[in-house]
Amino acid sequence: MVTRTGGFRRKTRSKLSKRPRQKGKISIRRYLDTFEAGDQVLLAAEPALQGGMYHPRFHGKAGIVQKSQGSCFVVRIRDGNAQKELIVHPAHLRRA
Repeated sequence: MVTRTGGFRRKTRSKLSKRPRQKGKISIRRYLDTFEAGDQVLLAAEPALQGGMYHPRFHGKAGIVQKSQGSCFVVRIRDGNAQKELIVHPAHLRRA
């Protein structure tokens, strides 16, 4: 067998990159944003912050916040027919 090539961010150049005018630090408001259980959110990765990022295959999906866990939130999404729970930092979430 051959070893697996690539890792978590493989083939995500356009998905996990910013346009030139959006590059730089993120605002503190987005970093410390709060959500309540039941809020609908969109998964939109913030490339400047790698911590608390979900797998890129879920980019653009909508979900519902279940609870907070530390400084992150547990978000339930639908992946095909399966329900999945992701632990996501608030910088990677947008209100729907």
